[in-house]
Amino acid sequence: MDFQCFLKYVPDLVQARLPAATAHAIMAPALRLEHVQEHIPHTQPKKAAVMLLLYPKEQVTHLVLIVRNTYPGVHSAQVAFPGGKYELADKILANTALRETQEEVGVPLEKMQILRPFTPLYIPASNFMVHPYLGICTEQIGFVPDPTEVASILELPLSVFMSDALLTQTTRVTSYANEVVVPAFAIKDQLVWGATAMMWSELKEVLKSVLNKPL
Repeated sequence: MDFQCFLKYVPDLVQARLPAATAHAIMAPALRLEHVQEHIPHTQPKKAAVMLLLYPKEQVTHLVLIVRNTYPGVHSAQVAFPGGKYELADKILANTALRETQEEVGVPLEKMQILRPFTPLYIPASNFMVHPYLGICTEQIGFVPDPTEVASILELPLSVFMSDALLTQTTRVTSYANEVVVPAFAIKDQLVWGATAMMWSELKEVLKSVLNKPL
């Protein structure tokens, strides 16, 4: 979608109803929702925030994801939205999303605007409650990935991000089940599943509800 045309939908996007668990469930691995309902009352999750960043590239609306570096940890080499752990200096979680996006992919803070929060999502494997924020940058971005955290950057045109042709399934070992079949999005040689796919699903459903309306 042409970015200038997309900007006309932003007020509706800010006001749109969030489908929350309904959208998350579309891409939730088997047994995940049951496990979370049993587990989360007995823990105190750590806090994190991620950025769902929309921006123009050659006048076309895009969204950015990252491929994390390989490291000893549960999220090693996974596709994710830019983001990370809340720090006290952030004061609010929206600032965490902004700071981490600057640190991981080099977008200056003053170039980004937070449009709205999306539905928080609990990640059992790392005991984080992740708070997604929808953001926008009105200028084309020259990404500068942090080599210590980011293996590569994925820039998706909005038409690709919204496509049902990306839907697939894969088998993964999770924190609550072995060799479980999970829904996923296939991007080139990468598979997006778990929490990132669930956040993707909510954004996709919100965009569908807004972009299908006449201006």
